[in-house]
Amino acid sequence: MEIAFLMDRLDSINPINETTSHLMYECNQRGHTVFFLEPHDLYIRGDMVVARMRNISVPPDLSMKKYWRSLIGCLKKDELIFESITDLDALFLRKDPPLNYQVMEFLGPVRNKVFILNSTTGQILGNSKLYALNFPDIIPITHVSRDPRRLKRIIDDFGGEMVVKPLQRYGGEGIIKVSVRDRENLNSLINYYVSGYKNYPEREPIMVQEYLETVKHEGDVRILLLNGEILGAMRRKPLPGEFRTNIHAGGRAYRHEITPEERKICQVIKNRLIQDGLFFVGIDVIGNKLIEVNCVSPGGIPRINRLNKVKLEVNVIDFLEQKVKEMKGTFV
Repeated sequence: MEIAFLMDRLDSINPINETTSHLMYECNQRGHTVFFLEPHDLYIRGDMVVARMRNISVPPDLSMKKYWRSLIGCLKKDELIFESITDLDALFLRKDPPLNYQVMEFLGPVRNKVFILNSTTGQILGNSKLYALNFPDIIPITHVSRDPRRLKRIIDDFGGEMVVKPLQRYGGEGIIKVSVRDRENLNSLINYYVSGYKNYPEREPIMVQEYLETVKHEGDVRILLLNGEILGAMRRKPLPGEFRTNIHAGGRAYRHEITPEERKICQVIKNRLIQDGLFFVGIDVIGNKLIEVNCVSPGGIPRINRLNKVKLEVNVIDFLEQKVKEMKGTFV
């Protein structure tokens, strides 16, 4: 098969801890032709969506470090491959957030002709923290507004600590805990986050969400789902004096056994994820509440692999190959 990865620059990635590198490695091990491209490599030629790509297929059975060095070496070659996206068998969209909407628009016309993981429409629907609002019965108390006075009143009425979240950032960036006990800073922070100095239509809506105290001691659980089924999981605990569990924010990963309550959460969201074409996602759970659904380049495979002595990327590529066969069968 010909499989392309639309992603960030290869030399910006630490392959040991990146899910994308492990997916690429598994494709290469199976003898698939692997291509690399970045968002700016897509363009339109007549009625075709075309990509300028580099073939980064290398000999199999290298260590991850040697494999990655070989990929970087492929970038130094002059030859670019110009190929219609529909000539590919599959396309992984693994560019780190925020979502690149132009990429989604370019790929929209071919979304039913090549298997894209995750689907363009699904990523548009699911890329912000608002997607969790589709499941109101299993999320913490949540409000979204661009009005500083309304947000302050919400926090006052709640009476306890809440978490402020920008809607489009990732990796814990910009997430803060606020309280009515610090009113002076609270007013300033809310105005800053919503761009309160702008006219109302130009302000940024933000999310305020119930702070779950259990995160301090138990952290959160990242669960990877593949086609709506549990693929693997890990617990993440924050650094001392921190409440964010994200690995990018210094959180540490621990082995975790899925609980019955967590399985119920996965069952609640399963059908909606599949319906929206979100086949490979990572969800974050705190205290049996769904916090986020991550569908734009979800991560966690390398750490879960090491904690459980598994190779989850094998399951993902098995699924990809099956979906490609199903899609091609519809055109026979």
